[in-house]
Amino acid sequence: MSFEEQQDFARQVADLNKYGQALNRCESVEEVVSLTLEAMSLLFQFSYSTFIEVREGELEVVHSTNPRLTQGGKPGPVAREAFETGETVTTTGTEAGLNSDSDVTATLAVPAQVGGEVTAILVTRSTSVDTFGEEYSRPLEILASHAATAISNIRSRERLERARQDLETRKEMIEMYDRLLRHDLGNDLQIIAGFADAVAGEVEGQTADYVGKIQRAAESSADLIERVGNLVSTLEEQDEPEPRDLRSILEATVTEVDANFSELTIDFDPETADYRVYSGELLDSVFTNLLSNAAVHNDEPVKMDISVVETGNDAILVVFADDGKGVPESIRAEIFEMGAKGPDSSGTGFGLGFVRALTESYGGGVTVGESEMGGAEFHVTLQRA
Repeated sequence: MSFEEQQDFARQVADLNKYGQALNRCESVEEVVSLTLEAMSLLFQFSYSTFIEVREGELEVVHSTNPRLTQGGKPGPVAREAFETGETVTTTGTEAGLNSDSDVTATLAVPAQVGGEVTAILVTRSTSVDTFGEEYSRPLEILASHAATAISNIRSRERLERARQDLETRKEMIEMYDRLLRHDLGNDLQIIAGFADAVAGEVEGQTADYVGKIQRAAESSADLIERVGNLVSTLEEQDEPEPRDLRSILEATVTEVDANFSELTIDFDPETADYRVYSGELLDSVFTNLLSNAAVHNDEPVKMDISVVETGNDAILVVFADDGKGVPESIRAEIFEMGAKGPDSSGTGFGLGFVRALTESYGGGVTVGESEMGGAEFHVTLQRA
């Protein structure tokens, strides 16, 4: 018998819709789990129900009415099969139980998916039926879909909240560095420059050359402090992430950079970027930095491909791949640190640090590797709105 052919089909659909609405109002994963198990009990009235969440690729029992399974424990092989195949799995007979002396006669495991990625698995076991047909699997699949959506929304909210908290912490540190750079170091440099100017008129020869070097170093340091101060002020003023149109931001950035760097050829299909992502007003600066770096840090003309893909955790990945000389593997780990730069770079080393600070404040991140074209490949991760 199919799900639709059951006499109580309309009632089950109504119940599932009610639970779906209730699940979307849940504020925590624990609420989702409790409500899902309640729904499973109402729908099937079978002996055992288990909710399994996928955490960093590992299966973990969140809650189960089966006394043989404990919270935080590992589930049975049927759940593992549902996770690995991404499909509903049924077992019967001796294979249905967790061990040989089990009274379970049939087991049904349904993967809950979002964006093609399994995020949870619902398992029900019966001691009264010999097999699970579509009349059981279909409603459980619908319920699993509701649960997966609810968990995905909660995890997204949690990531954004962490991003907001990180942003507040970052602002506090920025304020401290700003005071240190502009006030304390700035005053010391003024003193150095003042004494150097006074000495310059009193000496000559090699000593005068030394004084000139002191003056130039003081001027260069003061200029660097001013630039860093402007950067940290910009980060300090960042608002909380909000939904923005990725396509329009990327299109405008590509147009601007393309006009300014004739040696850079950019291949980008705007239709692939039809997404809304959580970010701030400076997202275009992130893209501008990565695009212009390809032109500035390569001696020959450079070709860059920009692609946008979905990941399985409600995130969008923007990939910038070029055929330039790339980023040496030895410095990839620290290239995003403030002040870090490549051995041949003439910049301040704050550009990529700025990129990382911004993307992390949006709840995303940035990494670098080698592209298939032999150059650098930057991955910018942003949360999908």
